[in-house]
Amino acid sequence: MSDSNSKNPSNNPNKPTATETETVHPTDVSLVCDDPSRHKKQPPEPTSKRSYQLLLVFGLIMLFLLAMVYQTLFGHSNQAAGELVVEEGQSYYGFLPQFQRDVPMFSASLAKLYIKATVDVPLHAGTYEIPKNASFKQMMDAFKEGQKVDMVTIQIIEGKTAADLYKVIANKEGVVLEVLESNGKPKDNFKQLLGIDAFTPEGEFVNNLEGWFTPDTYYYARGVTDKQILNDLYKRQQQALDEAWEKRAADLPYKTPYEALIMASIIEKETSVDSERELVSAVFVNRLNQGMRLQTDPTIIYGMGERYDGNIRRTDINEKTAYNTYQIDGLPPTPIALPSPESIEAAMHPANSDVLYFVATGTGGHKFTKTLADHNRAVQEYLKVMREQRTADNP
Repeated sequence: MSDSNSKNPSNNPNKPTATETETVHPTDVSLVCDDPSRHKKQPPEPTSKRSYQLLLVFGLIMLFLLAMVYQTLFGHSNQAAGELVVEEGQSYYGFLPQFQRDVPMFSASLAKLYIKATVDVPLHAGTYEIPKNASFKQMMDAFKEGQKVDMVTIQIIEGKTAADLYKVIANKEGVVLEVLESNGKPKDNFKQLLGIDAFTPEGEFVNNLEGWFTPDTYYYARGVTDKQILNDLYKRQQQALDEAWEKRAADLPYKTPYEALIMASIIEKETSVDSERELVSAVFVNRLNQGMRLQTDPTIIYGMGERYDGNIRRTDINEKTAYNTYQIDGLPPTPIALPSPESIEAAMHPANSDVLYFVATGTGGHKFTKTLADHNRAVQEYLKVMREQRTADNP
């Protein structure tokens, strides 16, 4: 009879059980359960997208800068075709605001760099021929190449008279005469032809246009008319007078800007030394405020007109005319010359001084004094200097 334990393995105490023979390895579980595709090498996160974005931004910036450079140099302005007048002392930079208004994306900073890099000469006064809607570069090229219009130069020296100015204009080749005769005399209907309404603030028409034109050097295109020139000079003087009047000192003896213009013309004739203008003004203002007569020789000379031969005689001093300030009170009826802006300023701002007299020194300039006694001594000193000079000239 066989043993039942040998036939039934479960009944064999020496045989290991299933739990004893099965060993669980955690790493094996991960290998068995893991998706093989997870262990394939994944491609890196793409960097080309970020690089593309940076390149795009850089490209847009470059396009913007190029557009700005192009617009600055070649963008069209609203400049009308024809002549452009450049005033004395004006610079290249003075035209930048016009392009900033007219041209989109115009850069004043780039324009200044262009000027510094390409221009090595100052801007010269004159009238230039500029094409219509000129770009900044076209205008700079016109300036650099000196594309000036064929010019007429009119030079008026301070202290000259309106009659002198008329002769200069009439004798200038290239000026078309409309209101002046060829000899410089005004035509019969001069004031009507000229169209200048030179009124005083009280409404009185000033028949004599003396003093109403600003002395300076001017440039006009050939074919300009005498009427255009005179109107231009009149407007300049009117503007200078109005601006100075608005800023005048207090307690001046002038009732109107026109009276200040008269005073300015006297100052202009009395001295050519800039540092003396305000002192000369002080002398005349003080005399007017004290009820004294001006007693200035240039007014006598102006009243004499063509009779003046370089000398003032006792008979001339005693002659009572509208311009003889030895014989009349106050100012003469009109200016006696074309005053400069500097003399207009001096008339509006006399020096703070009590001086009442002045006389030439004979060596340049004048001696200013407060009393008649001091003035008489200064006159004797002047006469002595003149005698010594004559002796030196004729030994």
